[in-house]
Amino acid sequence: MPTTGDNDRDRSRSVLLAVEDSEFLLRDELRGVRFQLEYSKAELLLRDWGIRSTLIVFGSAHTPSPEQAQAARAAALSEQEIADAERLLRQSVFYQQARELGHIVSERGGALAPQHRWRDNVIATGGGPGIMEAANRGAYEAGAPSIGFNITLPAEQQPNPYTTPELTFRFHYFAMRKMHLAMRANALVVFPGGFGTLDELFEILTLVQTGKARKAPIVLFGESYWRELINFDLLVREGMAESETLSLFAYADTAEDVWAALVRLGLHAHTPDER
Repeated sequence: MPTTGDNDRDRSRSVLLAVEDSEFLLRDELRGVRFQLEYSKAELLLRDWGIRSTLIVFGSAHTPSPEQAQAARAAALSEQEIADAERLLRQSVFYQQARELGHIVSERGGALAPQHRWRDNVIATGGGPGIMEAANRGAYEAGAPSIGFNITLPAEQQPNPYTTPELTFRFHYFAMRKMHLAMRANALVVFPGGFGTLDELFEILTLVQTGKARKAPIVLFGESYWRELINFDLLVREGMAESETLSLFAYADTAEDVWAALVRLGLHAHTPDER
């Protein structure tokens, strides 16, 4: 007969239900299950909220609000600090425009006008600071829900305070986060940013170009920034891309211009008057 005592048996992880055993769920062999769980949790909660489509806003997490930039300028002492603060002041314009865009899209796009419980063009971001915060903030100030698709990083990213709490998600897998960002996006607006922003931009461009995703309006905010950063015309001249590829996106320099470009490129605006 076994001699293991009842206490030893109770302490064994094998007696836990599978859903209660985090050590078991984190095994390499369970990666496929974790993928499914990350997909299903966000998918079901978005459905519960009636989120039918989104408008994605990408951009740098380092873009300061005007208040942050002004505080940095006031505290600057050395020449380098002053130069850095002046740069932040210039970049804070992007924050303010992203904030205004979040407000405009939420008022005119359908987030405030659910049709048979479904909301369209709900602002969705990566959930962090900078441009992401600004767009969520604009939606919040319009009284609309907005989504934050956060990611677990070595330098932990904290959700910004303006995403709707029940629509604030956190992912482990970049691939699953990207999937949720793309799969219900009606349009994409990309503000100046770095590697992460470029990664997301080219992800969507590639999906649209190859027909793996339906064609959706794409607007690059800050024409001078994007033209200096990426020579799209060179791709065409060198035969690396078809000339039609350049029609996949437009440029804009104000929030109102972004909205006009989105509508011109085919975004359907579900406004309260259409209810």
